[in-house]
This record gives sequence, C-alpha cells and structure tokens, in this order.
Amino acid sequence: MAAVNTPAMRVTWLLAALYFLVPLACSVWFTVYNSAQGLSLAPYTELLVTEGFAASLLLSLGLAAATIVLVLALMLPAMITVRLAAPGLRPVLEVVCTLPLVIPPIAFVSGFGKSLAVGNELLAPTPFWATLTAMRSTAFPLVLVFAYVILVLPFVYRALDAGLRTMDVRTLVEAARNLGASWPHVMFRVLIPNLRSALASAAFLSLALVLGEYTMASLLGYQPFAVWIVTISGSKGQMSVAASVLSLVLIWALLLSISGISRKRASK
Repeated sequence: MAAVNTPAMRVTWLLAALYFLVPLACSVWFTVYNSAQGLSLAPYTELLVTEGFAASLLLSLGLAAATIVLVLALMLPAMITVRLAAPGLRPVLEVVCTLPLVIPPIAFVSGFGKSLAVGNELLAPTPFWATLTAMRSTAFPLVLVFAYVILVLPFVYRALDAGLRTMDVRTLVEAARNLGASWPHVMFRVLIPNLRSALASAAFLSLALVLGEYTMASLLGYQPFAVWIVTISGSKGQMSVAASVLSLVLIWALLLSISGISRKRASK
C-alpha cells in the first residue's frame, strides 16, 4: 500500500484520470450545450424516443448475452479438460484462441460473408437452407453471435486462464470426485464458484466488445446499437454523441453490478 501513495504513483493516477475523464467530459459538454439554446438535456430526452434506439440497444444486449453464454459454455469446459487430461495441448489452445487478434477485422468479415454466401448456395436444395435463413434473420441474427464468439475468444481465454492459474484445478477435482461428487456437481459447485471473478471479467469484456462492434455488423447488413449510432451521426451529431455517452455509462453500470454480485457471493 505504501507504493500506491508515492508521488510517482499519484502523478501516474492523475495523468490516467485526465486521459480518460477529459475526453468524456468534453463529450458530455458537447451533448448538453450549444450556442443557440445554452445548457439543455434535449439530446438525451430526444434520444430515448428516437426511432430505432430501443430496438438497436435491445438487439445489442441480446447479442451480448447470447455471445457470453455460448463462449463460456465452449471455453470453460475446454480449458478445464485441457488442464486435467491434456496439459500438452495448452499452447495449441492458446494459439487457436488468440488468432483473432492477428486477423484484420475487414479480412475476417470478408471471409465470414463469403462463407455465408457459399453456404447459402450449397444448402439451397437441402432442408438446412431454412435453418441458415433463420440464423440470418434481422430480428436476431445468430450469425453475428457466432462471429462475436470468435472475436471475443482471446479476451475470454486470457480472463479464464488467469483465474485457473490461481487455483489447483486437479486437486480440487480429485478431492470432489473422491468424495462422490458427479462431474456436473464438480463444475457448478466446486470450480465455477472459485472462478467468479474470472467469469465476470470475461463477461464484461465480451459485453464491451459486442456493444461497440461496428465493422462486422455493418458489412453484414445488420443494425445493432453501434451501427445505429453511426447511422444517425450525420444528421444528429449531438444525439449520436449522447448515445455513445449513454452506452459507456451503461457498460460501467453493468460492470459495477457484476462486480457487486461477485463480491456478495464471494463473501457468503
């Protein structure tokens, strides 16, 4: 704690606060002040009733929730299995999960769109064509969920890997199994409670990425919240910035909620 109170650390915290808070304060000031009306919250009140705001925000939140559930359902069992049964595959799993970081987003979305087009042609004569069409529905595009799962893999892997490194997975599993616990019991009553912080971090990172992702959704022709903000930015600059500020506040509120729930459960 003494190192935190040193002058160098205080200067570092001050510079970091200025770096993050000054642009945010300027954005808020831009949304609440103009030379004609002076101070006004009109952009925020208009935002709440603007066509497309609620639908795009709910769509993004739904996509984020589905992405979080799917990526955790895939990654957590895979990482635990590798640690228990095949430790030699950890480097392979790490490379596979971090590949999205080195693939340019435009290349990824181009390949993803081409794959959908080819799949549409190949599946047209089969019953699976209707399934693919339903997955591409504008009401809730599951294809975006699958794409987002790939995009968030590096962040989810790092968060879960950090959590797994803080615990002896093999000892916990062997102790629980020797006491007669089933595998579902081991997963949900032994391992997951010890990974609450890691799971919360993975969920928050996934939420932030999905809410702010623009390239993939725009090029595939969908309109979640980030795309909607850009759509209205040309004619309603103040409102688009207000929407960005509101989304940032929403993400921080969800982060604090997740952290609060994790701390309450950990203290029980």
